[in-house]
Order: sequence, then structure tokens, then C-alpha cells
Amino acid sequence: MRPRHVDEFVGQSHLMAPGRPLRRAIEEDRLHSMVFWGPPGTGKTTLARLIANTCNAQFLSFSAVLSGVKDIRAAIGQARHTRITENRATVLFVDEVHRFNKSQQDAFLPHVEDGTIYFIGATTENPSFELNNALLSRVRTYVLKSLDVADIRALIEQAIINDDRGLGKLCIEFAPELREALARVADGDARRALNLLETAADLAVKTDGRTVIDFQTLEGVMRESPRRFDKGGDVLYDQISALQKSVRGSDPDAALYWLCRMLDGGCDPLYVARRIVRIASEDIGNADPRGLQLALNAWDTYERLGSPEGELTIAQAVVYLACAPKSNALYAANDAATQAARKSGSLEVPAHLRNAPTRLMKGLGYGKDYRYAHNEPNAFAAGERYLPNELAEQKFYFPVERGLEIKIKERLAQLKAVNREKHQP
Repeated sequence: MRPRHVDEFVGQSHLMAPGRPLRRAIEEDRLHSMVFWGPPGTGKTTLARLIANTCNAQFLSFSAVLSGVKDIRAAIGQARHTRITENRATVLFVDEVHRFNKSQQDAFLPHVEDGTIYFIGATTENPSFELNNALLSRVRTYVLKSLDVADIRALIEQAIINDDRGLGKLCIEFAPELREALARVADGDARRALNLLETAADLAVKTDGRTVIDFQTLEGVMRESPRRFDKGGDVLYDQISALQKSVRGSDPDAALYWLCRMLDGGCDPLYVARRIVRIASEDIGNADPRGLQLALNAWDTYERLGSPEGELTIAQAVVYLACAPKSNALYAANDAATQAARKSGSLEVPAHLRNAPTRLMKGLGYGKDYRYAHNEPNAFAAGERYLPNELAEQKFYFPVERGLEIKIKERLAQLKAVNREKHQP
């Protein structure tokens, strides 16, 4: 069922709708090197083949998993021969190009530059992180998106009625609502949709020359069809980012949804638990210190209970953090103090703050005039300074007017006023 020309291609309207740049390049026979980045089953290989066929180019394909530099050299030799003997261009398609190491990727560069090949790579990983800058600078990157339900439904219907390449000869009876269900469970993956359809057709009841795909048959093939989740790639980081931003935005419903999406897709709950502890400090901080304790308790409880019982405690922590007052004052203070430490060099510890366990150290003035706060009124040594002299007036922590930090801010303001009184003549 792979499309043979642009009018048969379904989905990716941002690239392939009439007038869009990639479609125009294909129709106008303007070959160029490119990388297709997108989830499985979105048309990366199909587009590469379609481009080669439409532009009357030789199509050479190999997988980065199974091929090496030796295979690249052989393909380049074949491309040169075709160019000389047939005056035809060659599209060299590399599936899972992110699996190639730096030297393997570099092997393409001179042949892309001199026009021996038009390079088309396909990857499910972010090219910015997985491909060499030298290669990226010589190709155009096109982002492919998951197909929507309408696109998948159109593919299913084409496969059902197509006699030549599809299942048309089976005379399939497949109710519209069941086609919709199959399109949804395919999760934007055309290959998955067609595989499930083919399996359902194989298992369907055959009567009077017709193939009936009923609810029971479809339910059986859809039961083991998981949602898309990449445990180490962009999908993971996109979803954990959505989770944190939902917590930060005080939306418990969205936060809970992204948590369940990740867990349902196979994400390690302990990874989520660790990230939630970080969120508790970064986005809630001292506005509600109980959030950090609850996050730690959720992590500990999950390790004791395991799945699925322990996952509820992670959900409890996520919802609590989403509902808690927010403050990034601690995060900002830590960042500012880190920058100050890096920029200020090795400033000396003020002598009165230094420990003096020996007579020599006492003789050098270590600890002299240090005021023990617990011996001062209200356990506060008014006017005492604790930063290096060069940073004496530096401030890092600015509590916000939310949650417990309201009280913290008031307390710091009181102490500051006492300090001012101490310094007044």
C-alpha cells in the first residue's frame, strides 16, 4: 500500500499539501539532500522512495543498524557508475541514520558536496543531538508528525477497497465505528494500522465469500497495541517537560494526565519519582516545603510497593505539587549564588568565621570577635556579617508572596531592620 506518487500520499500536509515547499520540490524535479525526522510509521521511507521515483533517480537503501563504511563505499561506487553510464542521479537513503557514528556520517560528506549522491536520512531521534553539524549543514531537515485519526482512517479504507495491492479481493465488511476505533488505536502510525488491519482480516470470520471484521475480532488484535513511548528519546523528554510545566502552571488535571501517559507507555516510575523530587525544589521550594517531603515519601513508597500499587503515591505527589503555592526563589537564589562563587574567585573566609582549634590559629586571629548567635537576643547576632567582605551586600534569595515564603519574607525583613538599627550611629 505504499504510495507511488504525491497524490496518493496521506498526511504531512504541512510538507505535502499543494504548494508546500517539499511537494513543489518533488513535482519540479529539484532534488536536494535532506533528513526526515519523525515517529515510526509517518512516511519517512515512503517519501524517500516517492522522491526517487518521481525524479527518475536510482534509489539505494540501507539500514544504519546493519551497514558500515564498506557498504557506503560500495553504494558510492554504484552511484558514480549510474551517473556516468545513465546520466541519472542517485538517492542514497539511510534508515535510522542516528545509529551511524561520526566517522560513518563523515563518509557521506564529500559525495554529497560533489553531487555523486543525494542523501536522504530517516531518524526518530532529534538530528540536532544525533547528527554531525557538518552533515546537518548540508541537508534540509523536514519534521514529520504523527498521522491524525482521519488520515489513518483514509489509509484503512484505501487498503480495504484496493484489489491490486490491498485487501479488496477479500470483500471485507468492517463497520465505520470499528474502523474509527482501529484508526485511534494505531496512535498515528500508518504501519501499525495496516499491520493490525491485516491481522484482523486473517482472523476474521469468512462467510459466503465475505470477510467480516466484527468487534470481537478487532478487540483481540487491538488488545496488545501500546501507545508510542520512547524510553530514551524525545518523546520521553517532551512528556516529562509537559508534566513539569503542568505542575508549575498549577494544573493538576494536566499534570496527572501526562504522568499517566508516561506510565501507561512504559516509562520507569522511578525515573518520574526522581524528577518529581527535583520539581518539588525547583517550582515549589520554600513556598511549601512539605512538597519535597511528600515527593520523597512517594519515591520511597513506590520502591516498597512496586507497580501498580506504588504508582498511586507518585500520582498523589504530582497532584499535591500542582496544587501547592509556587516559588522559584530557591532555584533562582541557588543559580545566582553559584554564578557569584564562580565569578568571584577564591575569596577568603572572614577571620571571625574561621575555626580555631589550635593556639597558633587563635594567635592569627581566627574566630576572634565571633558572636555565638544563641547567646544573643532572639538568637540573632545583629550586625554580624557572614559573606566575604567583597560580597558583603550581595543578596541571592528573594522570597515570593506565596505560601510559607510570605512568612519567610516577613522574618527576613524583621532581621534586616534589626541589622539597620545596629549599624546606625
